[in-house]
Amino acid sequence: MLQRLLTSREALLLGAIAVLLGLIALRFPGFVAPANLASVFNDTSPLILLAIGQMIVILTKCIDLSVAANLALTGMVVAMINVAAPGLPVVLIVVIAITLGTALGMVNGVLVWKLDIPPIVVTLGTMTIFRGIIFLISDGKWVNSHEMSAAFKAFPRAEILGLPMLSWCAILAVIVFTVVMSRTTLGRAAYAVGGNPHAATYTGINVGRTQFWAFTLSGALAGLTGYLWVSRYAVAYVDIAGGFELDVVAACVIGGISIAGGIGSVGGAVLGALFLGVIKNALPVVNISPFWQLAISGSAIIIAVALNARANREKGRIILKSAEHAT
Repeated sequence: MLQRLLTSREALLLGAIAVLLGLIALRFPGFVAPANLASVFNDTSPLILLAIGQMIVILTKCIDLSVAANLALTGMVVAMINVAAPGLPVVLIVVIAITLGTALGMVNGVLVWKLDIPPIVVTLGTMTIFRGIIFLISDGKWVNSHEMSAAFKAFPRAEILGLPMLSWCAILAVIVFTVVMSRTTLGRAAYAVGGNPHAATYTGINVGRTQFWAFTLSGALAGLTGYLWVSRYAVAYVDIAGGFELDVVAACVIGGISIAGGIGSVGGAVLGALFLGVIKNALPVVNISPFWQLAISGSAIIIAVALNARANREKGRIILKSAEHAT
């Protein structure tokens, strides 16, 4: 059991994060101070939330490239609602954000399930549509900090036990979805659909419906993140979180979630997000241009996919050897 733990992707990634922090600390010891690490986790919380949703989608042999556009559209809508009705309670704003995000996720799910359109085509299309809707409803204008109510902006910054609510939302999502993926019928169905959709169908699992619910959950998390993002940064505009879907996919793949489906965990998605979060926060500290972040994310995806493919080939060889010995 100890050997399996030491060779698991999560353990290796945790070790890589520790080594990365150690190397940064050699030059800048303040980076690993508890307060700064808490700040890094808080900065990474939106990525963690979206990576968890993306992980569920990828497990079912799909991909959701519209998560950042969902975030942006939901964020713009709740920001405009706040400007129009500044007295609206924050709890209601959060409910609206989650509801809208869920509805957008359902659109993806229905198109994949009922029309049998490839997920990458569906989400590329809805990504563009969502961005277009933002431009139409906002007329290309920004919603700035001075237009937002104090309560709207205060929620993600409100601290409980020394951590902002943004961090607590990420922690709660990790706990909830760890239980969902390991203890519920939906979680087990997602792994079954991604592992072998034909076998899943024979056991009575509706593959399309499972993928629909995966997109729905991803949309709900994107909607929540939309409000948290806009309220934290106190601005909403058309191109908000532009390109962020690359980081989300990168976090999942680095965390050991197989693009082929059926393999991965919430813990892996979180560690993948934290790995990218540490890199993103460390780049300015070590005087490396933030523009390198995209190159690093892309390289990390390629390396992680190569490692996943190699692991799957090794697993295949082991199965074949076992079958040869059996005969």
